Amino acid sequence: MSISQELHAVGRPLIEAQLAHPTVVGIAKGDLAEPVFRSWLEQDYLFLLDYVRVFSRLAWQAPDGHLGDLVDLAHSTFHEELDLHRSLSAEFGADLGGARKGPACAAYTSFLLESAADYAEGLAALYPCMWGYSTLGRILAENPPAEPRYRAWVDTYAHPGFAALTERIAAMIDEVDLDPARAEELFTRGMAHELAFWDVP
Repeated sequence: MSISQELHAVGRPLIEAQLAHPTVVGIAKGDLAEPVFRSWLEQDYLFLLDYVRVFSRLAWQAPDGHLGDLVDLAHSTFHEELDLHRSLSAEFGADLGGARKGPACAAYTSFLLESAADYAEGLAALYPCMWGYSTLGRILAENPPAEPRYRAWVDTYAHPGFAALTERIAAMIDEVDLDPARAEELFTRGMAHELAFWDVP
């Protein structure tokens, strides 16, 4: 079993915990209170800006064969995911320019940026976000919410293109020289941050 497959096995019950979280349940039903999702969108916007920085820091360390992968991921996050995020945020009246990081966002981004000081460890730390959202999107898309704005959010992360980006990160993780126990530790910490992030400030 590859390292990424081992991480998937570790992560499945942690995905179930996210699916049971009230914020995710509200998105799935399409009835999450708008102020809650608006606040979440503001936090996620700040998170994604730092996520681009994480990809960029890893790109600087990457072997030649994966430099393009990480530059592509940084570009895709900055130009595509953030553009979609801004569009959805406008529909909920989110104040992206005035947003300030809450405790969960600050803790998660600090963990990722610190982990990205090491190429292999940075990949393991960021993988919960990529894999987790791809998995959540796929599961929620099986019975998508009728409310069109929440449906758009689900469709973003259920898209095959996002799954393909996740698979590229998995392939990179399987190639690095990283102790499986350390990979699991970083992945589990990342998944804990993912769950905490749903606790909207």
